[in-house]
Amino acid sequence: MVHLIFCFLSTLFIFVSLSHLRHSSAEIRRHFSGISHGSLPHHRHSYSASGSFCFNIPQSYEAVEPVDLDEFLMSQLCSGDAELMQELGEFPDDDLEVELVERECRTIRPSVPEEGVELDPHVRDCVQSYTQLHSFPVPPQDANRVLQRQTFESDVEPDKQEQEKSPSLPALCDDTTRTTLTCSDFNLRALQPDHRVESLLRFSSPEELDRFNLEARNSNRYGELFGLYPPIDEEDAVAIRPIPDCPKEHFGQRILVRCQTIKFEIEIEPLFATMALYDLKEKKKISENVHFDMNSDQMKGFLRSHTPHTDPSTLARSAIFSISYPSPDIYLVIRVWLSNGYRIKAAVCRLIRKVHVALTVFLIFFSWAQICQRGVSLDGRSVFISCVCWQEGERLSDEDLFKFLADIKRSSGQRRVKIIPGFLRLEVSPVPETVPGCLCPELIPVKPVSEKNPRAVKEVLEFPSSEVYVPHNIYQNLLYVYPLRLNLTNRLTSARNITVKIQFMSGEDPSCAMPVIFGKSSGPEFLKEVYTPVTYHNRSPDFYDEIKIHLPARLTEKHHLLFTFYHISCQQKQNQTGSLETLIGYSWLPLLNNDRLQTGQQCLPIVLDKLPVNYSLHSPEKLPAQVPPVKWLENHKGLFNLELQAVSSVQTQDSHLERFCTLCHALEGKTIFPIRVGDEKISENMFEHELKLSIISLSSSGLEPLVLFLHQVLDKLFRLIMQPMVIAGQTANLAQIAFESVVSVVNSLHNSQELAKDHQGRNCLLATYLYFVFRLPDTQHEIHTSGGLMAHPESRYSTLTRATATTVGFMLLQSRIRSSSNPDIPAPQSPEDAEVNNILGKVQIHKCNIKLVSSTRPTNRKLFHEELALQMVVSTGVCRENVYKYAWFFFELLVKSMSQHVSQLDKKAVSRRNRFSDRFKDDITTIVNVVTAEIGNILVKQQKELEQAEKVNISLAFFLYDLMSLMDRGLVFQLVKNYCNQMAAKSVSMSTLISMRLEFLRVLCSHEHYLNLSLFFSSPASAPASPSPSTSSQTSSLCSFQDHKIAAMFDLSQDFKQRHYLTGLLLTELSTALDMESEGGRVQQKAINATYSLLCAHDLDQRCSRPEVKAKIAALYLPLVGIIIDSINYLDFTGTALHKSRKSGGPEEDPDSITPINQSVAMAIAGNPFNTLTGKTSNMLTAETSRNLLMCFLWIIKNADQNLIQRWTVDVPSSQLSRLLELLAICISCFEYRGKQSSDKVSTQALQKSQQAKARLEEALLGGIGARGEMMKRVGGNDRTLGQRENLRWRKDLTQWRQTNDRQDKSKAELDQEAIISGNLATETNLIVLDLLEMIVQAVPLADCKDNVVGGVLKVLLHSLTCNQSTTFLSHCFSTLRALIVKFGDLLFEEEAEQCADLCQKVLHYCSSCVDGNRSQACATLYLIMRYSYSSASNFSRVKMQVTMSLASLVGKSSDIHEEYLRRSFRTILAYAEEDTEMQSTQLPSQVDELLRNLNSILSDTVKMKEFQKDPEMLMDLMYRIAKGYQTSPDLRLTWLQNMAEKHNSRKCFTESAMCLVHAAALVAEYLSMLEDHKYLPVGSVTFQVSYYHDKDGVCSGRYFTESGLVGLLEQAAELFSNGGLYEAVNEVYKVIVPILEAHRDFRKLASTHDKLQRAFENIIQKGHKRMFGTYFRVGFYGCKFGDLDEQEFIYKEPGITHLPEISHRLENFYSQCFGDGVLEMIKDSTPVDRKKLNPSKAYIQITFVEPYFDDYEMKDRLTNFEKNFNLRRFMYTTPFTKSGRPRGELNEQYKRKTILTTMHAFPYIKTRINVIQKEEFDLTPIEVAIEDMQKKTRELAEATHREKPDAVMLQMVLQGSVTATVNQGPLEVAQVFLNEIPADPKLFRHHNKLRLCFKEFILRCGQAVEKNKLLITPDQKEYQQEMKKNYNKLRENLRPMLERKIPELYKPIIKPRIENRDSFKRQSLQNISRGYQGKDVAVCQETRAPSADN
Repeated sequence: MVHLIFCFLSTLFIFVSLSHLRHSSAEIRRHFSGISHGSLPHHRHSYSASGSFCFNIPQSYEAVEPVDLDEFLMSQLCSGDAELMQELGEFPDDDLEVELVERECRTIRPSVPEEGVELDPHVRDCVQSYTQLHSFPVPPQDANRVLQRQTFESDVEPDKQEQEKSPSLPALCDDTTRTTLTCSDFNLRALQPDHRVESLLRFSSPEELDRFNLEARNSNRYGELFGLYPPIDEEDAVAIRPIPDCPKEHFGQRILVRCQTIKFEIEIEPLFATMALYDLKEKKKISENVHFDMNSDQMKGFLRSHTPHTDPSTLARSAIFSISYPSPDIYLVIRVWLSNGYRIKAAVCRLIRKVHVALTVFLIFFSWAQICQRGVSLDGRSVFISCVCWQEGERLSDEDLFKFLADIKRSSGQRRVKIIPGFLRLEVSPVPETVPGCLCPELIPVKPVSEKNPRAVKEVLEFPSSEVYVPHNIYQNLLYVYPLRLNLTNRLTSARNITVKIQFMSGEDPSCAMPVIFGKSSGPEFLKEVYTPVTYHNRSPDFYDEIKIHLPARLTEKHHLLFTFYHISCQQKQNQTGSLETLIGYSWLPLLNNDRLQTGQQCLPIVLDKLPVNYSLHSPEKLPAQVPPVKWLENHKGLFNLELQAVSSVQTQDSHLERFCTLCHALEGKTIFPIRVGDEKISENMFEHELKLSIISLSSSGLEPLVLFLHQVLDKLFRLIMQPMVIAGQTANLAQIAFESVVSVVNSLHNSQELAKDHQGRNCLLATYLYFVFRLPDTQHEIHTSGGLMAHPESRYSTLTRATATTVGFMLLQSRIRSSSNPDIPAPQSPEDAEVNNILGKVQIHKCNIKLVSSTRPTNRKLFHEELALQMVVSTGVCRENVYKYAWFFFELLVKSMSQHVSQLDKKAVSRRNRFSDRFKDDITTIVNVVTAEIGNILVKQQKELEQAEKVNISLAFFLYDLMSLMDRGLVFQLVKNYCNQMAAKSVSMSTLISMRLEFLRVLCSHEHYLNLSLFFSSPASAPASPSPSTSSQTSSLCSFQDHKIAAMFDLSQDFKQRHYLTGLLLTELSTALDMESEGGRVQQKAINATYSLLCAHDLDQRCSRPEVKAKIAALYLPLVGIIIDSINYLDFTGTALHKSRKSGGPEEDPDSITPINQSVAMAIAGNPFNTLTGKTSNMLTAETSRNLLMCFLWIIKNADQNLIQRWTVDVPSSQLSRLLELLAICISCFEYRGKQSSDKVSTQALQKSQQAKARLEEALLGGIGARGEMMKRVGGNDRTLGQRENLRWRKDLTQWRQTNDRQDKSKAELDQEAIISGNLATETNLIVLDLLEMIVQAVPLADCKDNVVGGVLKVLLHSLTCNQSTTFLSHCFSTLRALIVKFGDLLFEEEAEQCADLCQKVLHYCSSCVDGNRSQACATLYLIMRYSYSSASNFSRVKMQVTMSLASLVGKSSDIHEEYLRRSFRTILAYAEEDTEMQSTQLPSQVDELLRNLNSILSDTVKMKEFQKDPEMLMDLMYRIAKGYQTSPDLRLTWLQNMAEKHNSRKCFTESAMCLVHAAALVAEYLSMLEDHKYLPVGSVTFQVSYYHDKDGVCSGRYFTESGLVGLLEQAAELFSNGGLYEAVNEVYKVIVPILEAHRDFRKLASTHDKLQRAFENIIQKGHKRMFGTYFRVGFYGCKFGDLDEQEFIYKEPGITHLPEISHRLENFYSQCFGDGVLEMIKDSTPVDRKKLNPSKAYIQITFVEPYFDDYEMKDRLTNFEKNFNLRRFMYTTPFTKSGRPRGELNEQYKRKTILTTMHAFPYIKTRINVIQKEEFDLTPIEVAIEDMQKKTRELAEATHREKPDAVMLQMVLQGSVTATVNQGPLEVAQVFLNEIPADPKLFRHHNKLRLCFKEFILRCGQAVEKNKLLITPDQKEYQQEMKKNYNKLRENLRPMLERKIPELYKPIIKPRIENRDSFKRQSLQNISRGYQGKDVAVCQETRAPSADN
């Protein structure tokens, strides 16, 4: 709905609505013989400045000739399809309705001048402008439909009994017996079966089944697909024109201040107070005064007799302040004055009310900053202020006040001031939405009026500290008078207590005093006179009073201010009678000076005695001489200073504006020359010249006054354009100069940095004016005056001669080639100028040749839109540049004026084609072409002005958008075509070109009648006659879908582009954008989102809600389907959850259960089931954009005619069909349900509410966004919600996502609602896919390759089952699967087909669902599979094997399998078999029973697995046992090995995972060796050193039981070994692979293999000893609670650098959960466990760190780090002890026990823990312990000394621990204990000698280390080196005696050498060598030969 609001009457806005109306077909117009500009060449080449070739525009990108809509509609009517036209295709020819809507008024009545007064023309126009009424259009009501909550298994909590149970440990290791539950003879019949699907076997034919499924799918579907999809970003949506804010009064931040109490210690007299705001920084008073008093009734009683009456408005004690520019320097100043009664006689009391004898003035002040710093009461509670300061009588002026405040601020309140004992209590709070009893500054009540009569609250008028740029909106005419100072110091009289009486006079008689002065507190509302307060005994008093006056609307020269000066006597003399007032004198001030309101500061003289005659006609300074002469005080010297300040919306207070308005109004009334303008008198001859000067000088006026009176200025300028006058017999040519002035004003407003713009660059003030205020100029004032002024009788184009269009074109051409700096100097013609010349030439030729159609309007009436278009065309120079720079303004002005013109036409008599003259159409064509050329020039020449080009482009688009509602649409389509081809001819980049054209088209396509304009209702075969008809269109006639080539409907053909013009253009842009590359994909995103927004608009449009209408619309977009299918390679769906692994497992799937579709889906459908994806391209779409494109595809499929889609799927090529199926799989993944979002972010509304008042007040007080920001928000329309409310084409109010989609802190209810919407979206999209799959399947009998089609459809269906689906969809999906089984079961159960395995696994997975409906459907499907395979396919054994393998795979991988539900499903399938009467006579029931028993047995083994999910070692033991149980079933064994590999992989145990795959490869190799004997194949499992037993009946049908399968397993194993860092094993694996690859001549894989080997070897070289292998621990279990684990010991392999506390903590946590708190104890030491000392009711775990143990002969073969960490079976740990039982003791009593453990298998293995099968122990004596320790130290020294890259820090650490050890057990201490004396026991001789030799080697290594360190130290370590050398020498000297002492017995001669000892010697020597002892080590070892031989 397009809304246009404009001023029409003096009191009303006109609301123009382009509504959808129906009209008779007879009104369809004849063909428009419009302008044809020809078409562009087919190809365009662009060359850069250097002449290089840039790119080529394809011919398909050229805009085709549009169809003539009128001609086509007429032919449709003639064809007899009138009913269809009446139903859908009528164009609302007169879709304009004029509605008068009232405007809101904030007060109960508008502020207007007094009645009965004749107003000046300017005041009249202003009042008329301010009293026009308007309102916003009401947005449509929310039409949301309640959504059904979809059930998703991921959102359903399983039953409580299904929750995780603690493991039951006693039976864990029981291999022989089973409990009752896990027993193989468990009675399934004891369970209750689920509900059975009733319709499973009742259909007699597939057709009946299809019909039943279709009806079920179509029931309860959600109609509006886009209503479920979150709306796209506003920037990417259809372009919108924001609706500007309605004109309204300006308010800043508003604060409510309530005065509650003013108290002083002594209350003896009445108090009177004012409060106002002062800005210290600007030194300006920023609000008017508010008068109030807090006097008690007793005090008021003193004054009651002197008060005539009291109006309620004067009793206010509360005020609302407005602050446009908040600042910490703003102070609220409260002045309190009192009458000092103790000094005043009773006779003076009557003067108190009149004069306010203020002998004492107090100041109470506080700043906003002080309030906030104190932190007091920002939420509306009281503010207590006790700082009441005395203000001296000599310092009462504002200047003194600002000095006082500055001193207070500077000294932080420490300044010495007189403080009065008293206090003030205020309540400061933000202004609530409604304030009862509120009065505006003119004292008019503000709505809503309260029924009660509360105390009044006054709105205080603000005097902003800076300019506020908001046009006047209400009538306001106030004058503020500020008496400043009276200087009577030279007066000889005793006038000291002085007051001034002020009156507003309309004449000189005293009765002429007008009651227009606003009263103060507790008195009348309006007064005729007012007195200033008295300052006691002051001859030159300063005044601080403010007199507020309501000015009359019509001011005359007699209106003046009269000032009367009095002296007040405080003490009456004895002989004095009468008044206490003594007259001093008079002064006056005329309000008008040369017809202008006087404001600013004045200094007036004072006249004595009496006023002169006719004084009011002259100012007192210029009073002419009088008789008798006037007596002046102090010789006519100015003595009285005052200031006047006007706040008026009728007084311009700007000389330029005032002059312009005065001269304009002189054109209207009876003007007598000469006329006075200011100080000048203008004669009739000079009038035109002066008027033109005033128009030109408008641009010189100040910005603020120009903005304040913007609406009136523009109205007058537009009237001048339309109303040429005859002045003194000459025609006044004002139109052109007035137009230029409009352009100048528009330019000034746009260039101002102070004024806001909307997101399209439109000045917000101008947008508001156009939308709400503009009305056609009223030119009916044809006044013939005697002075010779009259309206021109023939006003058609009279302001400019226009003979032919050639003149116009010539002027336009001249303006293009003029110099911008000097319009008189022609500039050289550029190529762009040539282009404009070309455009104009065509226009001129055309205009000269065509026959003009007679105009439909009277020839003597000028039309505004024609005059405006003419001025735009003929404008020149800078004016022309600005016209097209701000084209939006003039476009919208044209449209608004055209709209009002059309609303006044007789639509029945005037057709759409004849609404506007041909000349006007020519002007529009020229304007559009020139603007298009301007856009292109900016793009080519001024890249920096790209944003400007985009804004003009959008403006032009909206202009044509509006013209389609007003003008002949054939002409508009021609303009669109010209635009497209003109833009394509520009030498700009393709991305820029597409982006600009897209922005243009998305605006046009958002038109209200876009569907009709695109002829969506036309039959595909009834092509319209095009201007250049093609052969097909000439011969085409009405035909049905069957007769038409269906496939052609899905192509973006020329015929399609002509017939559906706008749609064809948009789809052309989309297709071109998808085929090009752009940085970031922004162009593609823009094209897709534009299309998406259109479809969204159709989907949510109530006019298109019927299915047959939507089918027609969907047919309009059929070419989009082909575009999307062709763009499948660009879709990015990695952003969705496609990488999520299936519920049944992860990447490593069972070979026969890995679905091709799953491989294609995991990691962005890797594997590509249809082999069409070619990988990511450079123009890849983002995930969000891809989803938007897929939504368009799904919407078309959902709404298009199903027969049409089905016929298309039959005709489409098989490759295209494969891509379609792939697209469906992508759709399923992209819209998968993600589950409920977490509601962690709790809504903070309650918290925000409690702090809202404080936050709002602080923002106002301390400087929130301020007036400028407020204006930008309010007037500027930057808040786009208004625009969205009315202009969003997709009607967001109808979408389910409208409320909370963009918020971050969503409440739980909002998250739940979003989950419901997401669930419905996922369900609906999947059902659309299912519908299309059914259409494809039902067309299969007609297709040639039905097996491929069925297989592809099945893959998509199975893929949908891997995603998170709702119960609704699953029921329909399983129904479709069952229909497939019934119709194509023979294909599914072939020997070679893999679908059976995939199908079984997916269905079996849902048999364990916790949702009853899912289980029921899955059971029915699984039984149908069994039944069909038995009865039809005769291949039940295959199905049996696949189901068994599927179950094994499922339970081995999935953690969400619920065995109770699975058993219940087994029972349900058994019930199907028992209830199937047809099959009772066969073997099927018994075979099903047998299969289910076997499945239940497998399931029982997995129960324990589930219990031990958190104990990975126990879990792997169980899986290992299950795998061993399948010795006779290689398929299942392989499945479980792969399951184990996947579990290991998920724990990052890559080595064990690889070992599992090696075992699996051995199994495959054994099978292959049984089949055939090839030399290149491994010799069965022997090659892998693994033995397997094969049963001949075992089925080996999996894909891995082939040579390629074997290679695949080994390659995976090699990759895992590489991940685990075992690069040497990679080589061993590839030794098996390479011969196979060589035999197959697979050189590509061989190259890859050797490349991987090279990387492995390089890793060995680079990483070397840096690799961290496993860490090993011995774990012993003790206690009967462990069941069979009791007294079992295992070796656990943990990741490298695993510390003992880590594994201890893990096991302790797990088993504590199993047994409960206090049951498990960890044994901290490694001593043998005494079972008798253990508590039987507890469980014990002992964990010990162990190291691999090798014999000496093993070490010679285990040289590398890898060899020492591979193939490990023996481990060792040590236990220190003493004979006394303590673990530690002195050196001579410290023993050590070594324990060597042997495992059942070698590490690494397929498990991470292996049983210990053997234990050996031996003890070391203290001297043997010492020998080991010294050997260890010696090795450390040798390694640190001989490193390839010496590490000085490491060397110094080892060396310091050796030569400078100060601990008790250092090397010297060891030598002294064991070597100081020769042992008495001969058995120790050998050990003594061995220790001595160890020390000799040790001291040798220390010497080498000291020397090495000398080479490594830095200069600052020389002292350290010397100390180290000294310690080494000392140690060597201390050891020398002990090392030189030999045992004689060991050196006896050798008598009989013993061979075995020699062997032992050799081994020992080799052992020493292998340890790396080199050089002197050999010499040391030779010392051992003699004793060794001797022994």
